Amino acid sequence: MKKTLRKKIILTTIALLFLSVCLPGLAADPGSNEDPLVTLSYINDVLMPQVKSYVDSKATASNDGFEIVNLKSGQTVIAGASTEMILRMGNAQIVATQKGGVADVTSGFDLQNGAVMPSNHLLIVPLDDGRGAQMLSDGIIMIKGNYTVK
Repeated sequence: MKKTLRKKIILTTIALLFLSVCLPGLAADPGSNEDPLVTLSYINDVLMPQVKSYVDSKATASNDGFEIVNLKSGQTVIAGASTEMILRMGNAQIVATQKGGVADVTSGFDLQNGAVMPSNHLLIVPLDDGRGAQMLSDGIIMIKGNYTVK
């Protein structure tokens, strides 16, 4: 009789230890401090919609797009700081200042005053100091940012 009682006490103790270790893990809220493991359903149902919403809000706020500007021969585009330009049609030359030229980020060069404006290259004007492009023929420049045409 003592052996069966002893077995019952040992089994009960093991069962209680097992339950005391496993139950808190089962009762913890997924993703909380008690259960930091992230599940796939949490990523799909909670995290991804939040990330998508954040990215969409930033993309629509900062993406005004390029403006298509038709220009005549002899007209000059004076660009503001951080303005981006792409020559799509026609011929043009760079208008630079004493502080420097226009950055050709496609080829990695700084285009100085009078240099040929390359077609289909992304150009960035670093400062609002009179830099831009002068058309040598009728053409089209895509522009993103502030500019004036003279």
